[in-house]
Amino acid sequence: MLSAPRGAASFQVQATPGVRLWLLHEAQSVKLPSSVSRWPLAPSPELLLAMDAPSKDVGDEKVRISYFREAGGVPVGRALLYLTCVEVSLDADVNRSGAVSRTLLDKTSWTWGPEGHGAVLLVNCDRDDAGAEGPDNEDSAVLSYNDLQDMAQLVLRTRGPRAIFTGHRLLLHVDFGDADKIGVFYGGSERPGSGELEKFRHVLGGSKLAYSVRPSRHCHESVFYVEGLAFPDLAFSGLVSLHVTLLESPEKIPNSVPTTPGPPGVADLHGLCGFPCGSLDHDAQHSSTARGLRLQVCSGGSHPARCQTRSQIPIFPFFPSVDGNEEFVEAVGALAERAQCPLTVCPVPQNRQDRWIQVGTAPARPLRATAALGADEMEFGYVQAPYKTFPVVFDSPRDLGLKDFPIRSILGPDFGYVARQAPEGASSLDSFGNLEVSPPVTVQGKEYPLGRILIGSSFPRLGGRRMAKAVRDFLVAQKVQAPVELFSDWLQVGHVDEFLSFVPAPDRKGFRLLLASPSACYQLLKEKQEEGFGEATMFQGRGAREMELRAFVFPFSCKLWWGRLMDSEKFQPGSIPAGLDRVPKPTINEILANEELRKFNDYAQSCISWNRDILKRSLGLAEPDILDIPQLFQGDSTSGAEAFFPDMMFPGWDRVQDVPPVGSGPGSGPG
Repeated sequence: MLSAPRGAASFQVQATPGVRLWLLHEAQSVKLPSSVSRWPLAPSPELLLAMDAPSKDVGDEKVRISYFREAGGVPVGRALLYLTCVEVSLDADVNRSGAVSRTLLDKTSWTWGPEGHGAVLLVNCDRDDAGAEGPDNEDSAVLSYNDLQDMAQLVLRTRGPRAIFTGHRLLLHVDFGDADKIGVFYGGSERPGSGELEKFRHVLGGSKLAYSVRPSRHCHESVFYVEGLAFPDLAFSGLVSLHVTLLESPEKIPNSVPTTPGPPGVADLHGLCGFPCGSLDHDAQHSSTARGLRLQVCSGGSHPARCQTRSQIPIFPFFPSVDGNEEFVEAVGALAERAQCPLTVCPVPQNRQDRWIQVGTAPARPLRATAALGADEMEFGYVQAPYKTFPVVFDSPRDLGLKDFPIRSILGPDFGYVARQAPEGASSLDSFGNLEVSPPVTVQGKEYPLGRILIGSSFPRLGGRRMAKAVRDFLVAQKVQAPVELFSDWLQVGHVDEFLSFVPAPDRKGFRLLLASPSACYQLLKEKQEEGFGEATMFQGRGAREMELRAFVFPFSCKLWWGRLMDSEKFQPGSIPAGLDRVPKPTINEILANEELRKFNDYAQSCISWNRDILKRSLGLAEPDILDIPQLFQGDSTSGAEAFFPDMMFPGWDRVQDVPPVGSGPGSGPG
């Protein structure tokens, strides 16, 4: 309460019709007026007030407080509070409908999920201007209307007596820790999108922490455009806050506020209320009002940047052309045409003889965008907000021949780019063949509608290779595809895609997990031996064209086989490539009699079994959800394991037909 006159023991409150009053007395809230006309001053009562509509004039609503002695009937003093209500609201699409609207939802909180609320920003990481050197989030200019469409709208609404806004400053500001995460642009336009492009100025973000807004005489709305600049990461949760504050300018006193002193014994006070008052902070000492708004950067509806799962339909494949694979590229083109997938060929000047790329994504269907047959240089995902969705290429720390391809040839309009480096130096585990995504799963009641990220590591070993910390931190920070670390350091290359894959299925969870299985392979070979095929020779050659086509379908699993073929001389249709004669061609009997090979595969099986338990636990799988695929490995515990024959783990598929691998290699018999 205000300071009461000496000797006062009780008080009475009256207000004009536009003011609502409550009294907090002895931990109880009482709406005024009530049956009690006078209230005791002790113990420290509090008076709450609210106004439901902006004022038409300064001081047009009033509250009068009269003070009385213990048994007196005449007031010993009065206080008259002149109230002016203004509306200052900072609105965004907090209900995620795709449009900015007024709402009474709490704008200072943000919750995940389809039933959550809070505004969403995309990281503006595409490149809408072909003349720009990098992504749009690296500049502070609006170069096209397409650039504006990648930004979220923010509407500042003001209503109330003009004299108030003449005598106060309206300040839009951002916390220092958030300033490098967002950029805010303002075109001074009365309607969204009606301003001329060159009028849009960068007003907030970076070194700009505050912007003074001057409301138009004829317009009560100011429209800003906000872009995200950074993805969530180890030191950034993705949440940013914007504030608007109405600050008094001491040198400007509105003429319509009564300034003459009242009669003796009456104290005149002037107050400024916000509308609606429920979420307005009012600091009478500084005569300021403030509103806050929290936004989630780079989220997709209710999710951040997402990677794509292998079991999804390929939409937009990329393929490198290297020396000697002309017929290979031609066959790939025919396959892509049959699948109605537009093929992008990366020529030698761009790939520098680096063949490990990705089979990837398309803006047309971001939710079902990646076959993910394998990747080394890059991976594909997408970002999504209620107002925009576009795919994003994730550039790995692996910087070989294809290192410039993602940013030079994929980054473009509505196709974003993000990268993470490995300051400690990249290892083979930093290639994105070591990054896979499961199909959607539910684990102990927790849903992962976008699947879970799978990455290889040295766990449970001490030491060994791990994916770069910068990449792991980035993946964890995206939250919705909680990563699972598997043991892949037992492999020479160390990629999880060498021993696991996913294929669609019509029942159960809608997919099957494929796991390489030396045990299943030995069982199969033993059965064939008992059937009289013990002297059958493995890995016989076929015509080169068929070998090339088969190598394309699952190149990222057939590393040893494809590498040998591609390192050989140029293929000639119908001939056996040079170098293929150097590939061992053991019989089934010889394989089964090789005790050193069997011992090493017992070790490989134990590593895969360890991962099997982790996958069952982390993906909520049962044994019927897993298919064991015959596969053998060779090598030693020092150099690591590699496929003994072309890997069976990488079936490919398109929209027309399944394309299974041929585990026996390009043999002379039926495949």
